[in-house]
Amino acid sequence: MFTGIVEAREVGRFRSRGIGGELVVPCPGRGWDVQPGDSISVSGCCLTIASLADASFPSEPGDPYAMVRSMHFDLSTETLERTWFEGSDWYQVNLERALRASDRLGGHLVSGHVDALGEVTRVIDHGDHGFEMHIRVPPGLERYLIEKGSITVDGISLTVVEPRGSEFFVAVIPETLKRTTLAGARPGRKVHLEADMIGKWIERLLDARK
Repeated sequence: MFTGIVEAREVGRFRSRGIGGELVVPCPGRGWDVQPGDSISVSGCCLTIASLADASFPSEPGDPYAMVRSMHFDLSTETLERTWFEGSDWYQVNLERALRASDRLGGHLVSGHVDALGEVTRVIDHGDHGFEMHIRVPPGLERYLIEKGSITVDGISLTVVEPRGSEFFVAVIPETLKRTTLAGARPGRKVHLEADMIGKWIERLLDARK
């Protein structure tokens, strides 16, 4: 379980391998206490650390490469079909470690199971150092869009504003832009979406009663 409160942002490297793939992401610092087998939310997708090993990454874009301690994740065909991970070799990802029972629940309950890929349709700058981001969801997911309800976008817990049919928008504040990958959001970008699991549980129970 996760909360949708992003802890770190890193540049990951994707490599095809057989019918699946491997994603390698640098550990965000010495304070990250992780082990093989741990679950990590990678831009909203729950992945298991297969191994920890040094890998070659630049410390900053354009800098010489150096060997850094990295998390290695195996990606199945199911994961590749539901995510944008196969779209390029390098990309920024949002990272969050699994929730501990003693942690504060700052966002909402997030499973890390991607429901669908959404598409950014508009990004509106209101001059307040944040922006308004409009997202279109695929058919079937619009029923979970509840005004002031929660949704996870690329691993970030956000609040649904004015859902209209298959679209909704979220207000992205400066703090979110500083800590996550949304700073580079543009129309046409694909994002991982996870609807509020409490709503899905209620729907399933009501269906069973019928």
